[in-house]
Amino acid sequence: MLFYALFRNDPRTVAVGAGASLFRQGDPVDLMYVLTRGQARILVSGREVERLGVGDIAGEMALIDHEPRSATVEAVTDCEFVCVDEKRFKFLVTETPGFALGVLRTMARRLRNADKLIA
Repeated sequence: MLFYALFRNDPRTVAVGAGASLFRQGDPVDLMYVLTRGQARILVSGREVERLGVGDIAGEMALIDHEPRSATVEAVTDCEFVCVDEKRFKFLVTETPGFALGVLRTMARRLRNADKLIA
């Protein structure tokens, strides 16, 4: 809930209707997102690998390595996401250690889950 607490009142949001994509695998990088309303899923090559709930993040990896999106994020229900650009991301990583640790924990969990899918 760390991410939700940081972003719950942020006006920089994008609404995504159920069944629509926030972004697609292979898309260029622009923003990271924090889910503040609804439920979404992460798809890799069409396969669901994770469900996102309120307070979860998506798109952080692309902001870090500047590579195209490695997954698709699709809304399961009507969703609202807060948009985080690279400048704000770098500020938060530098000035808010809890934010940086939360991003690292999310990435570590996703890597471990990917390892389990491969095995």
